[in-house]
Amino acid sequence: MTNGNQGGGAGALEKEFLGHPRGLATLFFTELWERFSYYGMRALLVLFMTTEAMGSNPGLGFSVGKATAIYGLYTFFVYVLSLPGGWIADNLWGQRKAVFIGGCIIAAGHISMAFPFNETFYLGLVLIVLGTGLLKPNVSSMVGDLYPEGGAIRDAGFSIFYMGINFGAILGPLLCGLLGEGYNWHYGFSLAGIGMIIGLISYKVGGKYLGNAGDLKTDDTPEELQKKSKMFYGVLSFVVAAIVVFAFLMSSGAINITLQVLAGNLGVAAVVITMAFFGYIIFFGGHNTEEKKKLGVIFWLFLLAALFWAGFEQAGSSLNLFAQDLTDRVMLGVEVPASTLQLINPTFIVIFAPIFGWLWTWLASRQKNPSIPVKFGLGLLGLSAGFFVLSWGAANATIENPVSPAWLIVTYFLHTCGELALSPVGLSSMTKLSPKNRVSQMMGIWFVAAALGNLFAGLVAGELETMAPTNLFWFVAMLVGGGGIVALLASPGVKKLMGDVE
Repeated sequence: MTNGNQGGGAGALEKEFLGHPRGLATLFFTELWERFSYYGMRALLVLFMTTEAMGSNPGLGFSVGKATAIYGLYTFFVYVLSLPGGWIADNLWGQRKAVFIGGCIIAAGHISMAFPFNETFYLGLVLIVLGTGLLKPNVSSMVGDLYPEGGAIRDAGFSIFYMGINFGAILGPLLCGLLGEGYNWHYGFSLAGIGMIIGLISYKVGGKYLGNAGDLKTDDTPEELQKKSKMFYGVLSFVVAAIVVFAFLMSSGAINITLQVLAGNLGVAAVVITMAFFGYIIFFGGHNTEEKKKLGVIFWLFLLAALFWAGFEQAGSSLNLFAQDLTDRVMLGVEVPASTLQLINPTFIVIFAPIFGWLWTWLASRQKNPSIPVKFGLGLLGLSAGFFVLSWGAANATIENPVSPAWLIVTYFLHTCGELALSPVGLSSMTKLSPKNRVSQMMGIWFVAAALGNLFAGLVAGELETMAPTNLFWFVAMLVGGGGIVALLASPGVKKLMGDVE
């Protein structure tokens, strides 16, 4: 049985939005508002948790270590749950239904966080994680579905779509930060929820322009679909029950383990499982010698990407705390909320992404385009340079004499350069290097690298409790910079393993 076709359908292919299918506008604004809600809440999260529980705008009064551990666990699961979210869409619901249900769950999560109770705060985080796992991988898949012909027009469509991501990432910290940090944290969380609701309304209203994009495409019979569905809900019920029991035992003290230790153990387990997975598919996956070499390259890039994100995702934790405590944010007589500075990175992406795209094309036309492993090394060095700058700035900063925001602006600029050298190239390299029957799995591995990076970013930021900011940033700079140097030194050998992949 096949539900839907492989293309977007005639209705989806009407050229009405910047020369692209009208359905692209639907997905553009859906993703814009979803990213508005995600980055708006993300900018507030650690600041809210570490703010004292007393005062005119009380927070939770958590320690830095506990707050950043929660932040790391939250962002870890946001990426990890993209894997089952993609499976649900491919096998049970289709992308269109998964995106809508995911958006509804995200909105419910933000609304839950709008209430000033610890229980509703944790419930909101769980709901946002579940909803993002359904929405994040599938809305991008629908964009590709609008272009059955592929080619350059699809690439251009994705470029427009990613602009929506970054516009949302700019507006979220700006507006949610002004409202949440400036007046009441829960107002900011509410605004994030309102943004997601606007995205859902836009998605439903514009759904008629999507044609068959995102419909479930399967050869399964109704009986087979029902069997898969029962299996899924059975596994889901077991997992939810296990998590609830574990959380109860942990909160009651029956299991004596801190969130920091839990996050660390989870990270180690994820690394071990990933290494075992690569070992299995390389040695027992039935691949030829060339495919094994390329899988080895993917594993190497996975390690470099995890290291990169472990530094880069300090933005929502240690860099956010630096902005709050050690940065002079008074501009034109008005104090700018620390969370608002989170919009610097996406603003730089909007400005410089076209420039980097032109640069790679220009270098390729002269046979001088750096190889994939070289770009990864350059990305790590750009990230390292940013942390060196911030370490220098932090050395001169005190609560009584905070430093200029210029230190953070330069840091975010260097981090953005690193991101543009590594992130888009990494996504593309997964598809180029993967054996044909492993493409989806290797895209999943890319999400796991981001998940691990986010988890360890939270744990590293927790060291601010016992380590001076300048020392922490110096440590991260040295670690990431060392990885970048190793990546560059290893790049000739890695490039040979890639074979004919450019």
